[in-house]
Amino acid sequence: MFRPKVPTNPTPTGLVVPLAVEPTAAVRHNPPAPAAQPSPRPAVRLTPGTAIALVGGGTAVVLVVGAVLVSMLLAVAISGVSVAVCAVVLRSLLAPERTHR
Repeated sequence: MFRPKVPTNPTPTGLVVPLAVEPTAAVRHNPPAPAAQPSPRPAVRLTPGTAIALVGGGTAVVLVVGAVLVSMLLAVAISGVSVAVCAVVLRSLLAPERTHR
């Protein structure tokens, strides 16, 4: 199936010589594997101690991610305020002085 098929070219006499064809290997099917037996015990046991540990770990992850996101928001806000202050200072420096009345 994945071997390239080379076309046969006619000889000068017009006779076509077929290429030698290799016999394909016989396909053998393996018998299906036996079904796995279910385990008599549950896969995960959730004791009160592990439940408390999971709740504590989840709470810690939420607090850390929240702190990171809040600090990023504050960094963006502080940067925006500093750019605004710089813009006001530059505007006042570059604006021509107005004459006083």
